[in-house]
Amino acid sequence: MNKPFIKKLKAYTVLYLEDEDGIRNNISEILEELFAKVSTAKNSAEAMIKYNENKPDLIISDIQLQGKTGIDFIKEIRKFDSKTRVIITSAFTDLNYMLDATELHLVKYIVKPITNDKLFEALETFVNTYESNKNFSLSDGYIYDSKNLTIKKEDEVIILTKKEAIFLGLLLNKNRLITYEELETKIWDDESVMTPNAMRLFVKNFRKKLPKDILKNVQGMGYKLEI
Repeated sequence: MNKPFIKKLKAYTVLYLEDEDGIRNNISEILEELFAKVSTAKNSAEAMIKYNENKPDLIISDIQLQGKTGIDFIKEIRKFDSKTRVIITSAFTDLNYMLDATELHLVKYIVKPITNDKLFEALETFVNTYESNKNFSLSDGYIYDSKNLTIKKEDEVIILTKKEAIFLGLLLNKNRLITYEELETKIWDDESVMTPNAMRLFVKNFRKKLPKDILKNVQGMGYKLEI
């Protein structure tokens, strides 16, 4: 995997669900090198706790688990969460399993064994699902055009900087609080430093381009959108 792609993954979090200890430990070690945060679980009950605690951007789950299957777990999640991306892993290629899984709006279905090539291909697809979104409705008639990096309101077109567009994309796609650490990892490049003054100035200018009071600061933690 190339450096730019790894840097993209570092902005996301993942929950990995696998009941075989050896596989879970091996794959989680790889994921920890790629993602901002990795949480793991060996059954659906434990996974639900981790999901509620961490609100991950991606769930990777095996189908065969003790108790509820991975598909059962994702069905529960889908009752109230349509945005978190899902990758299913399985030793089975049974058509019924695959058809059942496709109804859950998956990013990928990986047939075990999980090789590096299979995993990285699925992770690339995961990132592309975020980057392929084009238009987002904000509020008060504001529409964000991610392709052209503009915010439109009636006849007015507001041009975003590259950093602003990346930040807004994170806020919209991830639909959760974006921490200061994520801001520094994702937005500031290797040649610049995110000092407190630089961040305050960046956010101040960014707010001017957004609907009033849409960007909220959570003291000591980061920022989130309220739409």
